[in-house]
Amino acid sequence: MTRYEEEVGLMLQFWQYKMKRKPSLTNRLSKSIQNKINGFIPDKVHRAITVSIEKMVKAVLFGAKHTTFMKMNETSSLFLREANVKQKIAFYQKTASVEGAVTGAGGILMGLADFPLLLGIKVKLLFEVAALYGYDVKDYRERLYILHVFQLAFSSQQRRNEVYRIIEDWESYSRSLPEDVDHFDWRTFQQEYRDYIDLAKMAQLVPVIGAAVGAVANYQLVALLGDTAMNCYRMRKMPPLIIKTP
Repeated sequence: MTRYEEEVGLMLQFWQYKMKRKPSLTNRLSKSIQNKINGFIPDKVHRAITVSIEKMVKAVLFGAKHTTFMKMNETSSLFLREANVKQKIAFYQKTASVEGAVTGAGGILMGLADFPLLLGIKVKLLFEVAALYGYDVKDYRERLYILHVFQLAFSSQQRRNEVYRIIEDWESYSRSLPEDVDHFDWRTFQQEYRDYIDLAKMAQLVPVIGAAVGAVANYQLVALLGDTAMNCYRMRKMPPLIIKTP
């Protein structure tokens, strides 16, 4: 094991500890309040949002049949793989930041357009990261893995605990996956994602400050997603360092 791999192993263990932490009092209160707010929203509205997000994600995630990405040699070191991954994350952070600034400067209507645009940027980043770590994103199960990585990054701590348990034992879990992506829990996915980013993105709709808020929020959200993705793929590349959930 190289020095770099040893350092990565320590960072991975710390990250795993955070993923398995029980929700704090603040987390539970925040989630409880958000659940109450969601309870006031008519079910038909939830269904409409779920369907729209489902269609957006499917279009981006499963619509790319022949997308090509930069591939690494199978013998490439973890250091070389992650050097390329970090470059991709930095590129998409800048892209998302510019997109957030432009849509934020346009007020409410443009701010609303930011949602699908940012979603597409995030999913494209995950495709790139998966390919750089050596995984075939044309495989249906690898695309579902990407969805779980996405959930892990943008969910409440309680939901994060649940998704982490799946990610932790992905090889076994993936063998039991249905071939039909419609069986995926889209409603939970959209609610957790929407609840997570609401506070970070709401101010983007405010005139004057919207551009600055959009740029910073998008930059940080992509950074979070990139860090989550790196650690998720490290778990698969470095199985001996995985800390099993009790």
